[in-house]
Amino acid sequence: MRFQQLTILLLFIALLSSCGSSSKMRRNSSDAPQKSTLSAQEQRRFEYYYLEAIRLKAQDEYAAAFDMLQHCLRIDPNAAPALYEISQYYLFLKMNEQAQASLEAAVANAPNNYWYAQALGNYYMQKNDAEKSIALLEDMVTRFPDRRESLFMLVDLYGRAGDNKKTISTLDKVESLLGKSEQLSMEKFRIYHQMGETKKAFEEVETLVAEYPMDFRYQVLLGDLYMQNNKPNEAYAMFQGVLKAEPDNPLAMLSLASYYEETDQPELYKQQIDKLLLEKQVPAETKMGVMQQLVMQNEQAKGDSTKIINLFNEIMALDADDDQIPMMYSQYLWSKEMYTESIPVLEQILRVDPTNKAARLMLLRVALRDNDYALVQRVCEGGIDATPDALEFYFYLAIAYNQDERLEEALAVSKKAIEQVKPDSPKEMVSDFYSIMGDIYHSQKKVDDAYASYDSALSYNPNNIGALNNYAYYLSVERRDLDKAEEMSYKTVKAEPNNATYLDTYAWILFEKGNYAEARIYIDNAMKNGGGESDVVVEHCGDIYYMTGDVEGALKYWKQALEMGSKSELLKQKIHKKKYIAE
Repeated sequence: MRFQQLTILLLFIALLSSCGSSSKMRRNSSDAPQKSTLSAQEQRRFEYYYLEAIRLKAQDEYAAAFDMLQHCLRIDPNAAPALYEISQYYLFLKMNEQAQASLEAAVANAPNNYWYAQALGNYYMQKNDAEKSIALLEDMVTRFPDRRESLFMLVDLYGRAGDNKKTISTLDKVESLLGKSEQLSMEKFRIYHQMGETKKAFEEVETLVAEYPMDFRYQVLLGDLYMQNNKPNEAYAMFQGVLKAEPDNPLAMLSLASYYEETDQPELYKQQIDKLLLEKQVPAETKMGVMQQLVMQNEQAKGDSTKIINLFNEIMALDADDDQIPMMYSQYLWSKEMYTESIPVLEQILRVDPTNKAARLMLLRVALRDNDYALVQRVCEGGIDATPDALEFYFYLAIAYNQDERLEEALAVSKKAIEQVKPDSPKEMVSDFYSIMGDIYHSQKKVDDAYASYDSALSYNPNNIGALNNYAYYLSVERRDLDKAEEMSYKTVKAEPNNATYLDTYAWILFEKGNYAEARIYIDNAMKNGGGESDVVVEHCGDIYYMTGDVEGALKYWKQALEMGSKSELLKQKIHKKKYIAE
């Protein structure tokens, strides 16, 4: 219940306010030691020890402060401030009996101190001692009539105890302090209804309506309650009354539609739903609520989704500047796996609000799914303009440019992305940008720039498998830093032991290092895992076989690589001379 949530929240606030109450207690005149039979000398001794206890506590010297408080209570066993302070130590030490006794004595000796009473009330509630909690709070309500927290706590406790009459009377007191409200009236309605006092229940909400006659929400609320309690005629009159005063009231329109549905008037229900969905003045939030209900009903009935789709299209045509309904529509289409059909809907959202990142990412996913790199480029170019800090748009744009062999543009996008990197940017994505740059630089014969980019990629993500493989392979082709190349390549093979490309790279590095027997093991694995589809891998296989003494096997693979379309002149020489020839 909403009111119960409110009372729990206020109870929590009350509990929090008590946590720092010791400083408030010391400032309150009622916190001073009560009048006693202490002599002037004993009074001075008490005040000295008490102030010393407070000072030591502030310095976190709790053991010494505890001793001082014990001194205080030996001088004056009825001193409420000292009793309260020492109770907090007992609580910390889980000496619950002593804590309770000290708090009860503090309250008894300082009956006008609200904070002591509240602390004791909190203690009783933590112990789930409802009887003592209620008794104390009832007393507090009398002694501290302006403290609302006590009333809210009592409402909660009476509710837990099932004492409906006392809950109602306490809510009446709250209402006298705060005035009538929807939350209070609804809670009283619920309790009266639970008690079987239906007349009083409706009178409660009717009083709310009378108090705020121009707030039509309450009249619609009363109509809804009539419907829920089998009073359709009263409900209809209430809805019509609101619509007569305010014909476009969306809440009344929606409730009237529910009325037609509940009273089995399908034609009027449909007319009312169409009026709700297809009139421009009805807020988008209301339309969304109606559509959610219709979608749910259609799904439960396993109905025709084209009806829902047609409704969405009609709403979208009515208001081309709204993006909430189209967003809901696109999500519905995705739930039906109609991804391609969602493209124009998502594009309309982005025309209305180019910064709608969620819609743009959905559109990007569809483009990637369909391998539509032209659409990927459009989506990502717009994404970079609208949300320049969203690195994913740079990333997929760089890939799309690469796919189109627009290498300079892919390089420029990657550099621009690097400029947007922040300390909390995903390191893996930053690493990928540097890896893309490394690949492009190498294709442009800018070897030093390529290797510098790969080094940067690996500094952000030492396990960037793509960067490790390409870096290692290019080093092996140059017969440069082969130990480093082997170490990097081995990481890729360990991570993906059935990847033909990575197996081929590792085999080739071993070949360049003269480890021919081991190289043959890895090239054979590469061939078993699909490497035979690449003329480069097949040619490598022939080279390795040759160096292990298998000339016949080498010739077979060299000829196969040539038949696969290799344009290598060196390969032709190997076949002609029947021997391996290094580049």
